[in-house]
Amino acid sequence: PVWCDRVQAILRETGLAVEVGGGIRTLEAVERYLGMGVHRVVLGSIALRDPQLVEEACRRYGDRIAVGIDAKNGRVAAEGWTKTSETGYLELAAAMEQAGVRTLIFTDIDRDGMLSGPNLTQLAALRGAVGCSVIASGGIRNADDIRALAGIGVDGAICGRSLYAGTLSLAEALAIGGE
Repeated sequence: PVWCDRVQAILRETGLAVEVGGGIRTLEAVERYLGMGVHRVVLGSIALRDPQLVEEACRRYGDRIAVGIDAKNGRVAAEGWTKTSETGYLELAAAMEQAGVRTLIFTDIDRDGMLSGPNLTQLAALRGAVGCSVIASGGIRNADDIRALAGIGVDGAICGRSLYAGTLSLAEALAIGGE
């Protein structure tokens, strides 16, 4: 598939540690990406539908598996954010930690791409509920947001739009992360 060709090109041409996520619903797909040199696979909707698959992936591949939890009003969204479940994000996070997940990527859908600041309340609750790594995604605007995330013990942040828009410098974000 075109996806695999693009991922292989990125791996070959950059030498970066690459994460892949989106639409990964089988152990075969996980194996294919990891086998081509992807550093970590991010599982999303499948975590809600098939936690046993996540558990098996974690058993086989350890910290090379992460789970993305996308939430709207505290409820887990799935299928590209088109469906919102009745499952709370903290409930899914606890279940994923029990399944062996060592990294959770939390996105507040309402803030994603808005440069409105991360949802510190939900992220602090998540940080208090699980012992695994927590990566914040959604709404990060500037260096103050990175400092606030570090202040509540979040382990990392995905800073997409803020980098594109120039409201956050990658060098500054990395420096804050290293403090």
